[in-house]
Amino acid sequence: MKKILLAGLLVLGLATTSCDSYLDINEDPNSPSQENMTPSMMLPAAEMNLAHSYGDYLRTVGGYFAQHFSQEFGTSNYLDYSQFNQSPTRSSSMYIQLNTRALNNIKSIMELSSASEDWGTYLAATTLKVFIYQVLVDCYGEVPYSESHNLDILTPKYDDGQAIYDGILAELDEALSKASSSDQVATSLLFPNGNAGNWIKFANALKLRILTRESGVKDVNSQIAALINEDNFPTADVQFAGCWKNEAGQANPFFMEDAFASYGASQINIILNLALLSTMKDATDARLAAYFTPNSSGQFTGGVSGTNFATTGSYKANYWCRPNAHYNDPVVLISLSEINFLIAEYYAKNNNAAQAQAYYRAAIEASFAKAGVTGVDAVIAAYPLTISNYKEAIGIQKWVDLSGYNSFEAWCEMRRLKYPAMGTVTGEQIYNAATDSYHPEYLVPGTLYTPISVNSALGNGILQRFPYAESSANRNQNTPTYPGDNAPVFWAK
Repeated sequence: MKKILLAGLLVLGLATTSCDSYLDINEDPNSPSQENMTPSMMLPAAEMNLAHSYGDYLRTVGGYFAQHFSQEFGTSNYLDYSQFNQSPTRSSSMYIQLNTRALNNIKSIMELSSASEDWGTYLAATTLKVFIYQVLVDCYGEVPYSESHNLDILTPKYDDGQAIYDGILAELDEALSKASSSDQVATSLLFPNGNAGNWIKFANALKLRILTRESGVKDVNSQIAALINEDNFPTADVQFAGCWKNEAGQANPFFMEDAFASYGASQINIILNLALLSTMKDATDARLAAYFTPNSSGQFTGGVSGTNFATTGSYKANYWCRPNAHYNDPVVLISLSEINFLIAEYYAKNNNAAQAQAYYRAAIEASFAKAGVTGVDAVIAAYPLTISNYKEAIGIQKWVDLSGYNSFEAWCEMRRLKYPAMGTVTGEQIYNAATDSYHPEYLVPGTLYTPISVNSALGNGILQRFPYAESSANRNQNTPTYPGDNAPVFWAK
């Protein structure tokens, strides 16, 4: 019998297939014996590992690095992120959650489903594996891949990001070649309907994201064209929805982290950033009220990266605007708006202005529909797309769209497209702590600004990567020398 990697396995609520049973990812009851393990036991656990890390930690840090968020008055939990700092320790729990727990379970699922020729489940597991490796490369640049999750290799080598992208795309193609839409899939929280059709669409959308992300450093135009011509993408957001409960440990993970006062805690951290606010106000963007709540005076105000404001100043907790989060918000892996933005970019690169503009509009329409508001024309008028400015238009509008639900991908696309661009205004000019004076009017809409007390390695730029996770690097002599916070990952060079 093949080795089945069970390290870190979280088997939750085995007697039911409902999502509720898998919510508390810290619960670890006695596991069944190895020979009784099934993909239906393991897949929901792996999905919850992904949902919690991607939907909470990565959304939070992405929001600070993308200047969607700034730090609440009087608290300092995420002040380092607000200053564009990341440490090897801070991301270690996320790395363990994805690499040790989720990927170990996924490897076991792939082995079991391959042995039984259960190609629908094999595709589902492969798609999740590819998604996680895309995330890890986009965070760290290099991670163990070719020698990872091998019980005979305790210190796997770190692979180059480009090699990992090539490898996961090959794995995805291989899984797609085996599966058909009528194939059944093991119990899943992402697609509970039991067949592989939605997983095929998700895999195609993920492939489109990965190919587009590397398109600036590798010619993948024909591969993207083939995907678009096939036109077999999701018709709804790919998300973990309908499975969150209004209870501590079982609510949407970002809501639990950001609004934990709902369950007895007192400290809050995340507020609206001035960079996002000025861009949305300038375009009379109705999504602002869907994404953030007004302050106690009914106004929208934005904090400044790199500070939590003077402790004796005029800007108190009730002055700032908080994310409009709910216990049952979905964790979105890839949205309709993102898919349409990616297709719009393909057509713009290929000088088809009409199709680029049509998909650009479709992306913004999908974003507005998701937010439940109207006003698409005003935003398009403020940020029209042309062949010459597509990076700026798509970059800024994707940044705005993702601010409401997936700030991690916004930070990734900012590094790739270089928009929104860093302006010439600094955080110190906007807010002077010594005099407690605040000048939001100094910031040009559609631009970023250098945070107060910014990471000195970056100069006038944004964080380009995470330091290698302490939980991996401290145990692995093959960890490479860290290239620095300002060293782009391969696709952002």
